[in-house]
Amino acid sequence: MTYRSSSPRAITRSAAIALLLAGAALPGAQAQGQGLGKDAPGSQDHPLLQRFTGSALIGYARADWDTARVPGSPQVGPDQKFKDLQTVEGKVTRLVYLAPLGKSPLEVYRNYEQALSAAGLKRTISCEKDCYDLYQALGLSGIRSIDGLAWSNKFYETKTGSTFQASSALYYREARVLSGTLQRGGVETHVTMLTTKAGNDSSDYAATYLQIVEPKAMQTGQVTVDAKALQSGLLTDGKIALYGLFFDTGKAEIKPESKAQLDEMAKLLQGNAQLKVHIVGHTDNAGSLDANQSLSLARAQAVVAALSKPPYGIAATRLSARGVASLAPVASNADEAGRARNRRVELVQQ
Repeated sequence: MTYRSSSPRAITRSAAIALLLAGAALPGAQAQGQGLGKDAPGSQDHPLLQRFTGSALIGYARADWDTARVPGSPQVGPDQKFKDLQTVEGKVTRLVYLAPLGKSPLEVYRNYEQALSAAGLKRTISCEKDCYDLYQALGLSGIRSIDGLAWSNKFYETKTGSTFQASSALYYREARVLSGTLQRGGVETHVTMLTTKAGNDSSDYAATYLQIVEPKAMQTGQVTVDAKALQSGLLTDGKIALYGLFFDTGKAEIKPESKAQLDEMAKLLQGNAQLKVHIVGHTDNAGSLDANQSLSLARAQAVVAALSKPPYGIAATRLSARGVASLAPVASNADEAGRARNRRVELVQQ
């Protein structure tokens, strides 16, 4: 059961464990808030953290594997963006809750803060006053469009008779921000929380936004370009991009799940004895150009080395390694989807 108190006293670790769970939520943890309408379609509490008692889950999004940006420090630049943003890949869950009528943002915030702190949250941000810049840097004023949340269709009436919709619940008044990491099952889980006055100035509701990112490796080896498609790409365009060759971030060692793509590249070269190719490494624009130049070349050289050795045995004279860093993007580096397309190895006909 969720611990509730309007006083700032500390809670015990056992009480925190009742809030932060290693497995499924306790019975009743997903009960919808009384009088607050239905939870958002398809939504459920994250097993790590129960909702504040009586709250409704009005906004929800979950991806089993995606990328998320988490703040590494509270510093915000003049462009109202965090100066230190970390990109984390894994399971991403975003939730928006509306607390019962009359519960203040401070009471809701303090309950979550106490539970997370008692569970061992290592804080990167803790703000309870003048947090407007953090609210803006989190990008939550446009959350309806940027996070793809499913929303309940409820409208809520304030004490002055005005209304706000569930998807407009996050507001900058009384904003409080808490962000940090929790060790959970040997994995550093990232938690970012915002509580605010909900909707508008005349509201007597409190809203809470939670982002929980659980890092994990993507299931790889799901996309392989076969020898026939490789040959077709070379004949048509003189080159073809390969996304079935895998490397850890910042490293040039080929991962084992790259074997299927290497098999198809070798099949192409073994079936076309006169074919000579450049193996060209590409990166996104994260980091310095010089470092990316070295990394892209090292990755291309690793592919050449793999194809030259058994079981493939392609003559090294038919393979040329090149690295061009981020100088030949195929998409914008402004978002992770574009950066992922830019991180590639290309096969280019000599």
